[in-house]
Formats: sequence, structure tokens, C-alpha cells
Amino acid sequence: MSDHLDRPDNTFCGRTRREFLWQAGGAFTSVALADVLLRDGFLQKQAVAFDGVTPLAAPSANPLAAKPAMLPGKAKSVIFIFCYGGPSHVDTFDYKPELYKHDGKTIAVKTKGRGGDRNEGRVVGPKWKFRQYGGSGAWVSDLFPHVATCVDDIAFIKSMYADSPIHGSAMLMMNSGKLLGGPAMGSWVNYGLGTVNQNLPGFVVMLDSAGGPISGAKNWSSGYMPAIYQGTVLRGDGPPILDLANPEGRSDAMQRSLLDRVKMWNTRHAMLRSGNSELESRIESYELAYRMQSTAPEAVELAQESKETKELYGCDDARTEEFGNKLLLARRLVERGVRFVQVYSGGGHNDESWDAHGDLKRNHEFHAGRTDKPIAALLKDLKRRGLLDETLVIWGGEFGRQPTAEYAEGTGRDHNSYGFTMWMAGGGIKGGTCAGYTDELGSTGVDERFHVKHLHATVLACMGLDPNHLTYFYAGLDQKLVGVEGAEPIRQIMV
Repeated sequence: MSDHLDRPDNTFCGRTRREFLWQAGGAFTSVALADVLLRDGFLQKQAVAFDGVTPLAAPSANPLAAKPAMLPGKAKSVIFIFCYGGPSHVDTFDYKPELYKHDGKTIAVKTKGRGGDRNEGRVVGPKWKFRQYGGSGAWVSDLFPHVATCVDDIAFIKSMYADSPIHGSAMLMMNSGKLLGGPAMGSWVNYGLGTVNQNLPGFVVMLDSAGGPISGAKNWSSGYMPAIYQGTVLRGDGPPILDLANPEGRSDAMQRSLLDRVKMWNTRHAMLRSGNSELESRIESYELAYRMQSTAPEAVELAQESKETKELYGCDDARTEEFGNKLLLARRLVERGVRFVQVYSGGGHNDESWDAHGDLKRNHEFHAGRTDKPIAALLKDLKRRGLLDETLVIWGGEFGRQPTAEYAEGTGRDHNSYGFTMWMAGGGIKGGTCAGYTDELGSTGVDERFHVKHLHATVLACMGLDPNHLTYFYAGLDQKLVGVEGAEPIRQIMV
């Protein structure tokens, strides 16, 4: 029996005051010792980075400093074209002749979407013709005639699946690998590699002028990582970055002096709150903002581009101008060393996104019409500049759409997370290839099925990062973008 049971009930925690002070005294001295070691830099020297070998720099070091790749990788940057709302794979890149034959018929097919679980549905035949293109003979619908000319540089993944058919959680999974969110893919890439250009953000997000996607900033959050790794949003309409110029009457010298004083007080404040990534990020953000004043204006100035280039992206056409400007800016950013650029097509709600529950034809013709020419221009422009081999381009949404109608009337399709298409091109990708396939109706992936985490593993591998060893310790686990259980890249589409 424990001896503390024999003590009076009114003693503190079963101990006398003298015993408590004697046992706890060592803790007070250790706190003081820890503070001395922290200020001396000893503790920072003992910490190691994610690879378990490289010593971490002191907190004042730039966490976005360029780091060597873990493995040989072809890509240096990523441009992720995110079609928010869920584009229909069976109307774009996954040719299903059976859908034409059964158009309008009610058949047995298992589906799960916003409308719940169903065992039958009315087939909606595609509203566009499919044709074969390139040496690979890839089938592409008439929705994307410009992208169709680039198929020999593209690898299609036609048996993707995700864990949720609901926009919010599906988007978080596609961006962070988790249904409830976490560090975004761009955060992981910058954590693992840093950024080449210290005068521009390492992770940039461009939203649709109609608005941001559901779940908002969680889609480009750094999650449990330091805030410095979160995405920086550039405006979708008008000047991408506001307030780059100093206020009237303030010289660069005055601006530098002001920031130096702010940094001094912020650093003193942060020293008493070690480990607060929000404070450290804010200090670094002031410095980045100052550096951007000299670099960003040139980077976002599209007037420097030739008339031919702007016409290639459709910047001279009201229909394609907005998206063309964004992809042209994306090319300029990766050209200047930005690691990860995510460009959203579609925003807000209903027909402002690719979420075609009602009139599929009107919805997809609107969004494809705005994006087809600029996407093809991006691939061709990168290629002619010698940048495609080192830039990984990704296209897709949070899921696909069902082969059957959602409502009793109309052509709208419900969400489909059982099987859908994503494609990749550029750095580390073998063009003119295809991985996986769906059943004859496009309702679900069969045979070779690839989860979202396999897509993430492929992106990291192309960037020279080992998806199963790029970790961040949090909540008692070595967290990974691909989940603690790990995942392998889709090797058949990789060089």
C-alpha cells in the first residue's frame, strides 16, 4: 500500500509542503537552465530537421531557404490548375461510348453523391463529341480542342478516387491529404525544398474573380506547420498585389529604418515566446513584403510580355482574358523561382463553379471556354522556353461527376468520388500516357485505382521529395502529406 495514504487528508497532493517544495525545486532550476540554453543557441543546435540528420538553423534563420532535394527529381516548380466544383470526367477526358447508347434510359448503377446512395439512375449521354489526338491517340471531347493538341505531353490518371463526395471535405483532401485539413501540398513542398527566390512567396494562390472555394483559406493553410509555409493569395481581378509602392513621402531608407525598428521589438517579443510560429512568421512576412517591393512589381507586370504571347494565352479575348492573365502570371512566377502556384477556375456557388447539378452543357461550356485556350498556351509556352521539363502542371478538381442525372429532369450530374480523371504534364511526367480506367459508364474506377494520396506521392517524387520520408512531427506522430501509412507514386506515368 502506498505510504501517502497514511498522511492527513489536508496535505497538498498527498505531500507535505516541505516535500512538495523539495521535489518541485528541481523543476524551477531546470526552467532557468532551459532559458539559458535557449538563448545560447544550444537547444537549436540539438534539434534536427525532417530527415533526422540535418541540424536545424536558429529561429532567426529563414525557414524558406533553399534545401537540397532528398531524391533525384525533374521538377523544380508546380502549377496546379484546380477546377473547383468537380468537372465531369465523362464529358472531358474519359470517353465512354456506352453513355451515348443508353442516353435517357434508367439503369442499375451504384452511385453516391450529394443526393446520397442510389442503386439506379437515368443516364445522361455526353453532350459533346470525342475525338482522338496526337501520336498517343488520346480521346478528348470538343470541350477542350486546344488542350487536345497537347495530349502527347500529358499523362491522364483515369481511376482517381477520394474519400468524400462533399465539396468542403473533398477539397481539403485534394489539397492537404486530410478530410479535415492540414498543411497544404504547397506547404509541404516549401517545407521540404524551401524556395529559390527569397524575394517572392514560395507558395502562391490565385482565386477566381467569382470568389474563393468552399472551406476558404484552409485549402492553402500550413496547418500544424509554422505559418511561414502557408499560401499567399494574389488577387484574381485587378492588380495581383496591392500597396507594393511606399506611401508618398516615404523613401526606401525610411521604410528600411521603420522595419528594422519593428523587427527589433518583434524579435524581443518572440524571444519570450519561443516556438510561436505565428510570431516568427509575422516577422519574416514584414521582411518578405519589403523585398517584394523591389521584385514583385516586375514579376506581375504582364505588359512586359509580347503581343504574340498574350494572344497565345487569350489575354486579348474577353472570354479567356482573366484566366489567361493568371496562367501567364503563373508562368512568370515559376520562371522566377516560386515553388508552388495554385490557380483556381471557378468560385462562389452553383454555376460560378464547375458544380453542374442543373444544366451541365451551359456550365461546362462556360468554364471550359474560359480555360481551354490558356491551359494549352501554358503548356506550349513552358515547352518552347525549356521550362516544361522542370515545371509540373496538374489539372483536376476535388472529384468527378456521375454518369446519371441527379434530378428527374435535366442534364445535371451529382458528385462522383468513386472514379474521376486528373492529368499531369511536365517535370518528371511521361507524356502521351494513361494510368487506370473506369467502368464502361465511368461510375467507378476499376482494376488500377489511385487514391488522392497516390497523386500527392507522385507530385512529391517528381519534385525530388520522398513521400514516405518527408515528415513533420506533430501530435505524437511523424505526419506525412500521404498519411502516416504512406503511399507510392504512380510510376507508370513517370519518366
